[in-house]
Amino acid sequence: MAGPLSGVRVLDMTSNIMGPYASLLLADMGADVCKIESPEGDSTRSVGPARNKGMSVTFLHANRNKRSVVLDLKKDSGLAALKRMVSTSDVLMYSLRPKTMGKLGLAYQDVCNMNPRLIYCGAFGFGQRGPYADRPAYDDLMQAAVGMPVLQARKSGPPQYVASAFADRVVGMAMSNAIAMALYYRERTGRGQAVQVPMFETFAHFVLGDHLYGHTFVPPIGDWGYERMMSPERKPYRTLDGHVGVSVYTDRHWQRFFEIAGRPEMAADPRYGTLPARMQHVVELFEFLAQIFETRSSDEWLRLLIEADIPIVKMNTPETLLDDEHMKAVSFFSVQEHPTEGSIRTLGIAQEWSESTPEMRYPAPRLGEHTVEVLREYGLAQQEVEAALRDGGARAETRDSSEELNHAQ
Repeated sequence: MAGPLSGVRVLDMTSNIMGPYASLLLADMGADVCKIESPEGDSTRSVGPARNKGMSVTFLHANRNKRSVVLDLKKDSGLAALKRMVSTSDVLMYSLRPKTMGKLGLAYQDVCNMNPRLIYCGAFGFGQRGPYADRPAYDDLMQAAVGMPVLQARKSGPPQYVASAFADRVVGMAMSNAIAMALYYRERTGRGQAVQVPMFETFAHFVLGDHLYGHTFVPPIGDWGYERMMSPERKPYRTLDGHVGVSVYTDRHWQRFFEIAGRPEMAADPRYGTLPARMQHVVELFEFLAQIFETRSSDEWLRLLIEADIPIVKMNTPETLLDDEHMKAVSFFSVQEHPTEGSIRTLGIAQEWSESTPEMRYPAPRLGEHTVEVLREYGLAQQEVEAALRDGGARAETRDSSEELNHAQ
């Protein structure tokens, strides 16, 4: 078994980052993920550097361990092929708006009639019981909608987004978790079900656990926002020759740090003796740390604080992280040969399993690379595949249909 989800058939009708990140997590765990793409392909095929058209870095990182099937759902043959696949799949995941799925004849009741054991999981902008139900949604919009730029502004000035597809990836993780739990429920009951993972509500849950703060109580007993996290001084500390990330947090951490810093008297100061007291003086403590760290080199601080068991790391860039001694020891980064893209650096599967160890099975696929072989695996006859290829309902990569069919056989 190449991963705990080996043998689970997943049809992935998502695009961009959120859904493909969810299906990546499932694919890395062994699921057989068939990426259903339009003739134009996933938009991320064109995002970032690329050696060949349609194979950008963004796409490469989000779509390994998957197979690409191109179906034009505006064509009867393409939609019919997808419905045939649904009848023998375990999971259908989508990011189209539910109304669009309904127009395609792929609403939950439609697919449940085809396959009552199917897990039908949608991740889209907003929960369908609210007034925003039909609105489109993207990562930046979700960050703004739950207040993330305002939280950042308390640190650094004007509101700004986090420099990552933060909401997309968080909601993608929630989607993969939901699918895994629905599969577990099916193992116990034999029943599939529909699951909705709305971005707005999911990301709000992620952010407000920290920042609802005083508004947790009714009426509020303080402002919103966790002060320590929003402090402008909460940042990597400059040293004599670089920056370090440090978390001096517990009572014992602070006592040891005051000794190392040559300020042992501060350990007896009631303003700094307990966590609640330090929270009231967090800004001055951050300023103190900033001044102290500038007095020594990064390596010297690493040696001193590691010996004192105070959490510290040297700050990396994405480039210097490639040479991090720990990442090298656990082989997180590896260079592999892609059949068309040459040498590419891949990101490792972070978890370690004592059994059912996940594997890198497929490189990120070219558009329509697996159309013919997958359709045949899902039970379409040779003449049905040929007909779909002829009328444009299905499209294969570069080889002509007869060669693809012979290869699949």
